[in-house]
This record gives sequence, structure tokens and C-alpha cells, in this order.
Amino acid sequence: MITVGIVGGTGYTGAELLRLLAGHPQVSVRAITSRGNAGTRVDAMFPGLRGHVDLQFTEPEVGELAACDLVFFATPNGTAMGMAPELVAAGVRVVDLGADFRLRDAASWERWYGMAHACPELLEEAVYGLPEMYRSRIVGARLVANPGCYPTAVALGWLPLVEAGHVDVQSLVADCKSGVSGAGRKAQVPTLFGEANENLRAYGADGHRHLPEIRQTLEAAVGGSVGLTFLPHLIPMTRGMQASLYAPLNIPADELQSLYEARYADEPFVDVLPAGSHPETRTVRGTNLCRIAVHPPQDGRTAIVLSVIDNLTKGAASQAVQNMNLMCGLPEAAGLEGVPVLP
Repeated sequence: MITVGIVGGTGYTGAELLRLLAGHPQVSVRAITSRGNAGTRVDAMFPGLRGHVDLQFTEPEVGELAACDLVFFATPNGTAMGMAPELVAAGVRVVDLGADFRLRDAASWERWYGMAHACPELLEEAVYGLPEMYRSRIVGARLVANPGCYPTAVALGWLPLVEAGHVDVQSLVADCKSGVSGAGRKAQVPTLFGEANENLRAYGADGHRHLPEIRQTLEAAVGGSVGLTFLPHLIPMTRGMQASLYAPLNIPADELQSLYEARYADEPFVDVLPAGSHPETRTVRGTNLCRIAVHPPQDGRTAIVLSVIDNLTKGAASQAVQNMNLMCGLPEAAGLEGVPVLP
């Protein structure tokens, strides 16, 4: 049995982690922390976990967390880097669901996140937690940077084409939509019901924090620079994400489907849909699945790739559990075999 701790358990991703780990056959949650809610029972804040999680929130103490085999950080950016070095040094494996270790270049991280990085020496060691690309490295990792939701949907959608060199990588376009839970649980005016309901809003047109993360992943796959236009949108639903991807294609259109099917044939959590399909976010709700459909160019040149995930699961918590399974020698799909919820 693997013992785990969760730092920052009161947000949506923390709650999703608890939901998934409560049903995991080989995991015991030892501690879940919250500075503002220490002493509160978890099931008082999340009644749906009553009978499944018998814990109280506690203060985040490294000494207590060091008794765990693995610690998840489901915290705001800038938190994990303050505690991770001590935990890693103590032999605890760490999965950070925030952005503290996603970018390999400290100067770039500081520019995008507006603060000094507390442990730049760990950026080189941290493994980017996209199993479909870095599985072998994740297995032996002490520290995993769990990918962001947009980067997961975009990278999985693009990988087969960019790895094979079958698109113009200087002309990539990612048009993405996310449910409001992607903005977190904290009350903010743009995500209030009266603001987000019956409304569609683009944001981050001048540059979004996920842009350098997506670019870094694609450049690693290509082995060189990429040109990427990325535009996120907020849509009036709770959870779910679609990435609509476009790029000039340089192979015959009838090879697209077979290329994707071959690339993801052995991936347990990527489902390439039959030709002509249009994936829907509701078909992945609450799961670790990414469903992808590819379409030949309408004008003979620009390929269309459609990629959907649940932003709170494959885009956050369940991908973190997938990484934990790999790091701890557990079956990769353990605790992640649930069926999508419909409607």
C-alpha cells in the first residue's frame, strides 16, 4: 500500500485527487493540508466524500508529509517550490499539479509567473508528466511536473504530426475552449454564474502562461523551434476542454487516420476516434481519457485535429494519479478505469 499526502486539498483539483484516490486499490491517503481550513473534516467541506475519506485538513508540515511515499501539490503557483526540495531530499516522491517545475528555463519561468524561482536547481531534474511522451523517465522520477490542462489537450493532439514532421511546425494554431472550473475554486468576477453563463470569452490573446509550456513540449518533440498561435476561451460549462488544432499538412490526407491510430495504438488513455468523428467533452467527463479525431483539409492543405479532455482529470488530477502509478511501480491504469458520466 502506497501512502500519499496532498498539499492544498480544498480546490477543485484537490477534491478530484481525493475522489480518485479514495477508490484507488493500492493507495492510502495519510494527510491532506489546508492552511485556512486546518481542523475541518474533509467530508464537511466535500460531503460527497462522506464514508470515503475519514480525515481532517491539517497544516502543511514537512515533517508529517515526509512520512508519505509520495506527496501531491494541488496548490497555487509558487507554493510547491518552497517545500519540494526538502521532501525530495527526504526520499519522498513529489507530483506538482501547479506550474512550479513545468518550464525548464528559470528565467522564462520567472518572466511568465512574475516571481523568483526558489529552487531552479530542480528544474533540470523535474520530469514533465506527460506519460504518452515521457513514460520511461517518469518511472524513475523523484519529481514530476504535472502538465497543465491546455498543454495536455494540445500536445496530445499534435504529437503524431509534429514527431513525424508531417506539418509545417512554424504555422501551428491551437484554438481552445475550457469550462470555468479551469479557473479554480476561488471566487472571481469572470467566473461568477451571472458573468460566465450564456457567454463566450477569449482571453490571453497577448500571451498566456501555458504558451511557453506548450511550445517547450512541441519543440522537444520536433527537436527544434516551432511557431505557435494559442488562444484560450472560457465557455459556460463546469468542466471539459476542447482543443481545435490547425496546421498546413505535407502528407496525403488519407494517411492522417492511420498515422494517429499507429501512434496511440498502445496508449491506454488516448482514444483515436473513427474517421469523420467529432469528439464531445461529455464523452470524457470524469475520466483520464483524451479522445482525438482527425479530419483532412477542407481546402487541400490545412489539417484539422480535434482533442477533448476533462480539464480536472486528464488535465490535472487523474493524470497526476497516472504519474503516481508509474513512479511507484503500480499498474498504470490503477484507479483510473471509470466510465464517463452521462449526462
